[in-house]
Amino acid sequence: MGTSGVQPYGEPKKFDPSFKGPIENRSCTDIMCCIIFFLALVGYFIVGIVAWTHGDPRKVIYPTDSRGEFCGQVGGRNEHKPFLFYFNILKCASPLALLEFQCPTPQTCVDKCPDRFDSFITAFALLKIKPERWRNYIRFCKPGFNDSAKTPVQVFRDGDCPALLTPSKPFTRRCFPDLKTSKGVITVGNKTNFKASDGESVNATQLLEGAKGANIVLEAREVAMKIFEDYTRSWYWILIGMIIALVVSLLFVVLLRFIASVMVWLIILMVIAVLGYGIYHCFMEYRSLKGTPGSDVTIKDLGFQTDFRVYLHLRQTWLAFLIILCIIEVIIILMLIFLRKRILIAIALIKEASRAIGYIMSSLVYPLITFALLLFCITYWAITAVFLSTSGEAVYKVFANETTCNYSMKTCDPNTFNVSNITTQCPGAQCLFAFYGGESYYHRYLIFFQFYNIFLFFWLTNFVIALGQVTLAGAFASYYWAFNKPGDMPTFPVFASMGRALRYHTGTLAFGSLLLAIVQVIRVILEYVDQKVKGAQNKIAKFLLSCLKCCFWCLEKFLKFLNRNAYIMVAIYGNNFCTSAKNAFFLLMRNIIRVVVLDKVTDFLLFLAKLLIVGGVGVLGFFFFTNRITIIEDKAPTLNYYWVPLLTLIVGSYLVAHGFFSVYAMCVDTLFLCFLEDQERNDGSTEKPYFMSKELLKILDKKNE
Repeated sequence: MGTSGVQPYGEPKKFDPSFKGPIENRSCTDIMCCIIFFLALVGYFIVGIVAWTHGDPRKVIYPTDSRGEFCGQVGGRNEHKPFLFYFNILKCASPLALLEFQCPTPQTCVDKCPDRFDSFITAFALLKIKPERWRNYIRFCKPGFNDSAKTPVQVFRDGDCPALLTPSKPFTRRCFPDLKTSKGVITVGNKTNFKASDGESVNATQLLEGAKGANIVLEAREVAMKIFEDYTRSWYWILIGMIIALVVSLLFVVLLRFIASVMVWLIILMVIAVLGYGIYHCFMEYRSLKGTPGSDVTIKDLGFQTDFRVYLHLRQTWLAFLIILCIIEVIIILMLIFLRKRILIAIALIKEASRAIGYIMSSLVYPLITFALLLFCITYWAITAVFLSTSGEAVYKVFANETTCNYSMKTCDPNTFNVSNITTQCPGAQCLFAFYGGESYYHRYLIFFQFYNIFLFFWLTNFVIALGQVTLAGAFASYYWAFNKPGDMPTFPVFASMGRALRYHTGTLAFGSLLLAIVQVIRVILEYVDQKVKGAQNKIAKFLLSCLKCCFWCLEKFLKFLNRNAYIMVAIYGNNFCTSAKNAFFLLMRNIIRVVVLDKVTDFLLFLAKLLIVGGVGVLGFFFFTNRITIIEDKAPTLNYYWVPLLTLIVGSYLVAHGFFSVYAMCVDTLFLCFLEDQERNDGSTEKPYFMSKELLKILDKKNE
């Protein structure tokens, strides 16, 4: 019995004598998606304008008093009052502060923090004898208060003034008690205990707890300030390190052009050598800590520390590094043993890619265009997000005992609060600024605008990346399908390819990037849900959530792979997204063994090159920032956290190396697809000659007649 002869992954490409590379005569593709994309961009622009109209970033910069006014704002009512003062900082230790991120006590802007102990009752009693003491005290009362006719009871009832002043110091524009430790005893102004206005004894430890409550968010700001300080001291050294990575990456690209095989084997040997040294160094550090007091403490027992140097004094840290490096070393060696024959073909592809980049040097500059466009997208998203998050109006709420007051956490008006019936039903209740929000039509849909901002951010960034991939793919395809190189190549291949992409295929790029953006937003939502239900005990829900996260992670990886190859087909043939994705997928499936082995081996070799550059610069940075290079030891900056510039240098070096080698990777992927089509279209005869290089023909045991 015969078979129909239908191929499961389509028919191989047939010889076409008119095909000379990327098709010039093409038409617009995926027009509907192009229209939707432009409408979405117009909507994004409108959201930005609305956010910038309603938003106020000063709410992030300046502290806010109980009336919702900024402290220290230039041109504002409190321009000369830059510090925020808490009437009763002990209430900041209340659980309400954790729930609402706002201390349930009146807060006012002051020109300076109190520098001595004082009480309202004392200042009130000595008003006629020491009027300057009264004037000094009312500086810390509500703005405009100077009513000496009110009794202290009435003042405390209305929340006009604090009952007690303690010596304080400003920190992040907020007045906190000037706490000191002497022989293990906490003191404020050399006192451990003092009496409040109601006669109750208050100790310094209670003030410390209140300061901690007020400092919920500010501890992170302190770390951020130290990190910023480290950046100001080390930014030029980070820049020098990134320039070194740039020079080394460029040197690699140039050397690969002439001695690709030598460079590839040198990269492999150097990566193995660097990992070997890392294993040796970790072992020596692990052995040197043996018997050192405190070195056997586990990372789990130590917990999270902002100073990462602490972990380097633990044997467990170096043991973990040792195991990780050993695993990586073994994996690389095993891969080299089993893939040694395929490495020769991969080297030929890399050499061909080097030759293509040599003819199209402008391709090395194109990542800068992609970087600039991505930087614009990130900046627009970040600014819009800040303006959206600060576009609310001041909302005031009733702060009172929840068990005895039904109005607790209800909205209120501070101008009419003292004459309302809430003060009679809830003695001691206060109307304080809570947060920025609102009940208007705009504020009700604010969460939708935030979601739209995130979604368009993903869509735009994926579009920019897609534009870069199509542009480079079109340029390198024009190189491969030029029989006489460079005579048959266009004059400006990169700009010609970019012009074709924007003129004909904006809708196709928008379609592919939209699919990826949808999956990425779903992943963000799943991460958000995961954080919300982390404390839940439902194991089935946790399992399902983990499965969904895994599935969408795999889907994102598959879509990135499919989009990349689809864009290569778009650049060559000018078809729509679905047709290009189908043709690319079928072509790869017809050559699945070569795809899995050859293409991935090439990616692996390029990854080793990036790893070597980043690892080399990272090791150099580690020795420099930890003062281990004796020649320039005095040049190293004094840092709070040496890992701050080191991590920045490593990430920056990776981005620099990735910028260069991403061009290589795109070139290799494009040449690989063209190579597969070349084998299907042609047979090496006079009528159907191969377009591949002589080195590839020799390795594959093929030749042109």
